[in-house]
Amino acid sequence: SSDLHRGSHGRCKKPSFTGVTLAELSNMAERYLIAGTAAVEGAAVPELTKLKIERDNKLAEEKKAAAAAKSKAREEERSKLKERTVKYEKEYADTEKELVKLRREAKVAGNFFVEPEAKLLFVVRIVGIIKLSPKPRKVLQLLRLKQLHNGVFLKVNKPILNMLKLVQPYVTYGYPSLKTVRELVYKRGYGKVNKQRIPLSANEIISDTLGKDGIHGIEDLVHEIFTVGPKFKQASNFLWPFKLSAPKGGFICKRHGFCEQRGGDWGNREELINDLLSRMN
Repeated sequence: SSDLHRGSHGRCKKPSFTGVTLAELSNMAERYLIAGTAAVEGAAVPELTKLKIERDNKLAEEKKAAAAAKSKAREEERSKLKERTVKYEKEYADTEKELVKLRREAKVAGNFFVEPEAKLLFVVRIVGIIKLSPKPRKVLQLLRLKQLHNGVFLKVNKPILNMLKLVQPYVTYGYPSLKTVRELVYKRGYGKVNKQRIPLSANEIISDTLGKDGIHGIEDLVHEIFTVGPKFKQASNFLWPFKLSAPKGGFICKRHGFCEQRGGDWGNREELINDLLSRMN
């Protein structure tokens, strides 16, 4: 057992709450019990016990106020998050409607519709560590793909595409849909909090780390990742690399490229990454 609260003779002492600030109280509000020191009726109460009772009463009041304030702030944040979620859903639906409309117009006019370029990539490592030369190993390390079947979200830009060229035979990647992004974050999403891998079981975990960037919940995080917003770097870095399962039904042939005539697995599979991820998630 810990010697943190032990006296000189090894006896355990109760943790003292003297000198606790209101900010600390709001953090410990729902976790710590402040035990009341009751005095016996009609008995003379020692001065120290009086001080202890006074201190405990004051702490209990402060704790109650801090818990109420925290509860109110949480309710407000939840209602704001609900409003933003509705707004995001409308944004996704409008974007999809606009694309459908443009495709139809192009078809009527007898033109070709050029699909908008993808902004988001999801990269999965499909090869282990055996017989891996130093350069690809370093690139995979920089991409945070340190284990087999690890996956990360990346922004489509020239440096990233150049890095992917160096590790092409060891990874497969493509453009994930909104459904895939959402399923990955909800099912396998873990956050990096104090360099630890913490499951995203509550919006507060996200809010505490990314609140300064305006991301307060899972839907905010999904929106920032899928739309590759201005805070994509912080959001992507907060998410721990996804640890996926081996795909149900297996790979075709990891030694060959996906675009080869005989079929394979490594390389760019564009929208078909969604099918692979549904089998790996």
